[in-house]
Amino acid sequence: MTVLVTGGTKGIGLAIAKRLASRHGRIVLAYHSDAAAAEAAIAEVSVAGGDATAIKADVGTLEGSAALIAGIVRQGHGLTHIVHSAAMIYPTTLLGADLTKFRQAVETNGLSLLYLVHAAQHLLSRGSGVVFITSMGARIPSPNYGALGVGKALAEAIVRYLVAELAPRGVRINGVAPGLVHTTSVASMLGSEEAATAAVERAARSNPSGRPSRDSDYASLVEYLLSPEAEFIQGQVIAATGGTGVIG
Repeated sequence: MTVLVTGGTKGIGLAIAKRLASRHGRIVLAYHSDAAAAEAAIAEVSVAGGDATAIKADVGTLEGSAALIAGIVRQGHGLTHIVHSAAMIYPTTLLGADLTKFRQAVETNGLSLLYLVHAAQHLLSRGSGVVFITSMGARIPSPNYGALGVGKALAEAIVRYLVAELAPRGVRINGVAPGLVHTTSVASMLGSEEAATAAVERAARSNPSGRPSRDSDYASLVEYLLSPEAEFIQGQVIAATGGTGVIG
Protein backbone atom coordinates (compact mmCIF):
# COMPACT_ATOMS: atom_id res chain seq x y z
CA MET A 1 0.00 0.00 0.00
CA THR A 2 1.47 3.32 -1.10
CA VAL A 3 0.29 6.81 -0.16
CA LEU A 4 1.40 9.90 -2.05
CA VAL A 5 1.53 13.04 0.11
CA THR A 6 2.24 16.17 -1.89
CA GLY A 7 3.77 18.98 0.12
CA GLY A 8 4.67 16.15 2.44
CA THR A 9 8.07 17.34 3.63
CA LYS A 10 6.92 20.27 5.78
CA GLY A 11 4.06 21.52 7.92
CA ILE A 12 0.62 19.99 7.51
CA GLY A 13 1.72 17.54 4.82
CA LEU A 14 4.53 16.17 6.97
CA ALA A 15 2.25 15.81 9.99
CA ILE A 16 -0.18 13.80 7.87
CA ALA A 17 2.60 11.65 6.40
CA LYS A 18 3.86 10.78 9.88
CA ARG A 19 0.33 9.93 11.02
CA LEU A 20 -0.18 7.60 8.05
CA ALA A 21 3.25 5.98 8.25
CA SER A 22 2.55 3.14 10.67
CA ARG A 23 -0.79 2.19 9.13
CA HIS A 24 -0.01 2.51 5.44
CA GLY A 25 3.70 1.71 5.40
CA ARG A 26 4.98 3.11 2.12
CA ILE A 27 4.84 6.91 1.88
CA VAL A 28 5.94 8.96 -1.12
CA LEU A 29 6.65 12.59 -0.23
CA ALA A 30 6.42 15.05 -3.11
CA TYR A 31 8.27 18.35 -2.72
CA HIS A 32 8.99 21.36 -4.88
CA SER A 33 12.54 22.54 -4.12
CA ASP A 34 13.89 22.07 -0.56
CA ALA A 35 16.02 18.91 -0.79
CA ALA A 36 17.34 19.27 2.77
CA ALA A 37 13.80 19.37 4.16
CA ALA A 38 12.95 16.31 2.07
CA GLU A 39 15.83 14.32 3.55
CA ALA A 40 14.81 15.35 7.07
CA ALA A 41 11.19 14.42 6.36
CA ILE A 42 12.18 10.96 5.10
CA ALA A 43 13.94 10.37 8.40
CA GLU A 44 10.95 11.58 10.44
CA VAL A 45 8.46 9.42 8.54
CA SER A 46 10.79 6.44 8.87
CA VAL A 47 10.98 6.92 12.64
CA ALA A 48 7.16 7.04 12.67
CA GLY A 49 7.09 3.58 11.11
CA GLY A 50 6.89 4.22 7.38
CA ASP A 51 9.02 3.36 4.38
CA ALA A 52 9.50 6.84 2.96
CA THR A 53 10.86 8.14 -0.31
CA ALA A 54 10.78 11.64 -1.79
CA ILE A 55 10.25 12.85 -5.35
CA LYS A 56 10.92 16.41 -6.50
CA ALA A 57 8.10 17.70 -8.69
CA ASP A 58 6.17 20.82 -9.62
CA VAL A 59 2.57 19.64 -9.29
CA GLY A 60 1.36 23.03 -10.47
CA THR A 61 2.06 22.02 -14.06
CA LEU A 62 0.64 19.24 -16.20
CA GLU A 63 4.15 18.02 -16.93
CA GLY A 64 5.22 18.08 -13.28
CA SER A 65 2.19 16.14 -12.07
CA ALA A 66 2.61 13.56 -14.83
CA ALA A 67 6.32 13.20 -14.02
CA LEU A 68 5.52 12.67 -10.33
CA ILE A 69 3.09 9.86 -11.06
CA ALA A 70 5.54 8.35 -13.55
CA GLY A 71 8.19 8.38 -10.82
CA ILE A 72 5.86 6.47 -8.51
CA VAL A 73 5.17 3.92 -11.25
CA ARG A 74 8.92 3.40 -11.67
CA GLN A 75 9.20 2.55 -7.97
CA GLY A 76 7.09 -0.50 -8.74
CA HIS A 77 4.79 -0.47 -5.72
CA GLY A 78 1.66 1.03 -7.24
CA LEU A 79 -0.40 3.79 -5.64
CA THR A 80 -3.30 3.36 -3.25
CA HIS A 81 -4.12 6.84 -1.92
CA ILE A 82 -3.35 10.50 -2.64
CA VAL A 83 -3.20 13.28 -0.05
CA HIS A 84 -2.75 16.58 -1.86
CA SER A 85 -1.31 19.18 0.53
CA ALA A 86 1.04 21.11 -1.76
CA ALA A 87 0.44 24.85 -2.06
CA MET A 88 2.01 27.93 -3.57
CA ILE A 89 2.08 30.87 -1.17
CA TYR A 90 1.59 34.23 -2.87
CA PRO A 91 0.24 36.89 -0.47
CA THR A 92 -1.62 39.46 -2.52
CA THR A 93 -4.85 41.28 -3.10
CA LEU A 94 -6.71 40.36 -6.27
CA LEU A 95 -6.63 43.76 -7.93
CA GLY A 96 -3.03 44.36 -6.90
CA ALA A 97 -1.78 40.97 -8.05
CA ASP A 98 0.81 40.17 -10.68
CA LEU A 99 -1.65 38.20 -12.80
CA THR A 100 0.95 35.85 -14.23
CA LYS A 101 2.04 34.86 -10.74
CA PHE A 102 -1.58 34.75 -9.56
CA ARG A 103 -2.49 32.35 -12.36
CA GLN A 104 0.45 30.13 -11.45
CA ALA A 105 -0.68 30.13 -7.81
CA VAL A 106 -4.26 29.24 -8.68
CA GLU A 107 -3.01 26.45 -10.93
CA THR A 108 -0.84 25.05 -8.12
CA ASN A 109 -3.44 25.51 -5.41
CA GLY A 110 -6.43 24.36 -7.45
CA LEU A 111 -6.04 22.77 -10.87
CA SER A 112 -3.16 20.60 -9.67
CA LEU A 113 -5.69 18.34 -7.94
CA LEU A 114 -7.17 17.47 -11.33
CA TYR A 115 -3.71 17.13 -12.87
CA LEU A 116 -2.71 14.57 -10.25
CA VAL A 117 -5.90 12.52 -10.29
CA HIS A 118 -5.96 12.55 -14.08
CA ALA A 119 -2.38 11.26 -14.25
CA ALA A 120 -2.95 8.67 -11.51
CA GLN A 121 -6.40 7.41 -12.49
CA HIS A 122 -5.06 4.16 -13.96
CA LEU A 123 -3.39 3.37 -10.61
CA LEU A 124 -6.35 4.08 -8.34
CA SER A 125 -8.72 1.17 -7.77
CA ARG A 126 -11.64 0.17 -5.58
CA GLY A 127 -10.81 1.20 -2.03
CA SER A 128 -8.47 4.03 -3.03
CA GLY A 129 -9.00 7.49 -1.59
CA VAL A 130 -8.05 11.06 -2.47
CA VAL A 131 -7.97 13.79 0.19
CA PHE A 132 -7.42 17.43 -0.71
CA ILE A 133 -6.12 19.74 2.02
CA THR A 134 -8.08 22.96 1.74
CA SER A 135 -8.76 25.81 4.17
CA MET A 136 -11.56 27.97 5.48
CA GLY A 137 -10.09 30.69 3.26
CA ALA A 138 -11.71 28.94 0.30
CA ARG A 139 -15.07 30.19 1.60
CA ILE A 140 -14.25 33.07 3.95
CA PRO A 141 -12.16 35.80 2.28
CA SER A 142 -9.09 36.90 4.24
CA PRO A 143 -6.66 39.77 3.55
CA ASN A 144 -3.94 38.93 1.00
CA TYR A 145 -5.21 35.34 0.82
CA GLY A 146 -6.80 35.41 -2.62
CA ALA A 147 -4.20 33.43 -4.55
CA LEU A 148 -4.54 30.58 -2.07
CA GLY A 149 -8.25 30.91 -1.30
CA VAL A 150 -9.38 31.14 -4.92
CA GLY A 151 -7.23 28.15 -5.85
CA LYS A 152 -8.56 26.05 -3.00
CA ALA A 153 -12.14 27.04 -3.81
CA LEU A 154 -11.51 25.80 -7.35
CA ALA A 155 -10.14 22.51 -6.03
CA GLU A 156 -13.18 22.06 -3.77
CA ALA A 157 -15.36 22.31 -6.89
CA ILE A 158 -13.13 19.75 -8.60
CA VAL A 159 -13.63 17.42 -5.63
CA ARG A 160 -17.41 17.58 -6.08
CA TYR A 161 -17.29 17.10 -9.84
CA LEU A 162 -14.91 14.13 -9.60
CA VAL A 163 -17.31 12.23 -7.35
CA ALA A 164 -19.48 11.35 -10.35
CA GLU A 165 -16.50 9.79 -12.11
CA LEU A 166 -14.61 8.23 -9.21
CA ALA A 167 -17.41 6.86 -7.02
CA PRO A 168 -18.56 4.26 -9.59
CA ARG A 169 -14.99 2.94 -9.55
CA GLY A 170 -15.04 2.63 -5.76
CA VAL A 171 -12.60 5.53 -5.36
CA ARG A 172 -13.56 8.25 -2.89
CA ILE A 173 -12.52 11.89 -2.85
CA ASN A 174 -12.97 14.45 -0.09
CA GLY A 175 -11.42 17.59 1.37
CA VAL A 176 -10.17 18.46 4.85
CA ALA A 177 -9.87 22.04 6.10
CA PRO A 178 -7.49 22.30 9.08
CA GLY A 179 -7.54 25.12 11.57
CA LEU A 180 -4.73 27.66 11.67
CA VAL A 181 -1.42 26.03 12.59
CA HIS A 182 2.06 27.52 12.76
CA THR A 183 3.82 26.36 9.60
CA THR A 184 6.46 27.82 7.31
CA SER A 185 3.67 28.53 4.83
CA VAL A 186 1.73 30.57 7.38
CA ALA A 187 4.90 32.47 8.25
CA SER A 188 5.50 33.20 4.56
CA MET A 189 1.93 34.35 4.11
CA LEU A 190 2.09 36.69 7.12
CA GLY A 191 5.64 37.88 6.58
CA SER A 192 7.50 36.48 9.60
CA GLU A 193 7.63 33.77 12.25
CA GLU A 194 6.62 36.35 14.86
CA ALA A 195 3.52 37.30 12.89
CA ALA A 196 2.60 33.63 12.49
CA THR A 197 2.98 33.01 16.22
CA ALA A 198 0.77 35.99 17.01
CA ALA A 199 -1.88 34.87 14.51
CA VAL A 200 -1.99 31.35 15.94
CA GLU A 201 -2.31 32.75 19.45
CA ARG A 202 -5.19 35.01 18.38
CA ALA A 203 -6.89 32.07 16.67
CA ALA A 204 -6.58 29.98 19.82
CA ARG A 205 -8.15 32.72 21.97
CA SER A 206 -11.07 33.17 19.60
CA ASN A 207 -11.66 29.48 18.89
CA PRO A 208 -15.03 28.29 20.28
CA SER A 209 -13.29 25.11 21.47
CA GLY A 210 -10.85 27.17 23.53
CA ARG A 211 -7.54 25.87 22.22
CA PRO A 212 -5.23 26.04 19.20
CA SER A 213 -5.29 23.51 16.38
CA ARG A 214 -3.14 20.40 16.75
CA ASP A 215 -1.62 18.16 14.10
CA SER A 216 -3.73 15.27 15.35
CA ASP A 217 -6.95 17.22 14.71
CA TYR A 218 -6.63 17.06 10.93
CA ALA A 219 -4.17 14.18 10.50
CA SER A 220 -6.51 11.76 12.27
CA LEU A 221 -9.36 12.91 10.03
CA VAL A 222 -7.30 12.25 6.91
CA GLU A 223 -6.41 8.84 8.29
CA TYR A 224 -10.09 8.04 8.78
CA LEU A 225 -11.09 9.25 5.32
CA LEU A 226 -8.56 6.87 3.79
CA SER A 227 -9.79 3.94 5.86
CA PRO A 228 -12.31 1.32 4.63
CA GLU A 229 -14.80 2.59 7.22
CA ALA A 230 -15.10 5.86 5.26
CA GLU A 231 -15.86 4.30 1.88
CA PHE A 232 -19.34 5.90 1.70
CA ILE A 233 -18.11 9.46 2.34
CA GLN A 234 -17.88 11.25 -1.00
CA GLY A 235 -17.42 14.83 -2.11
CA GLN A 236 -17.32 16.35 1.37
CA VAL A 237 -15.15 19.15 2.72
CA ILE A 238 -14.80 18.60 6.46
CA ALA A 239 -13.47 21.38 8.66
CA ALA A 240 -11.32 20.40 11.65
CA THR A 241 -11.28 23.89 13.12
CA GLY A 242 -12.88 23.60 16.54
CA GLY A 243 -15.85 25.64 15.37
CA THR A 244 -14.00 28.56 13.82
CA GLY A 245 -15.93 29.71 10.79
CA VAL A 246 -19.16 28.28 12.19
CA ILE A 247 -19.25 30.51 15.27
CA GLY A 248 -17.50 33.84 14.78
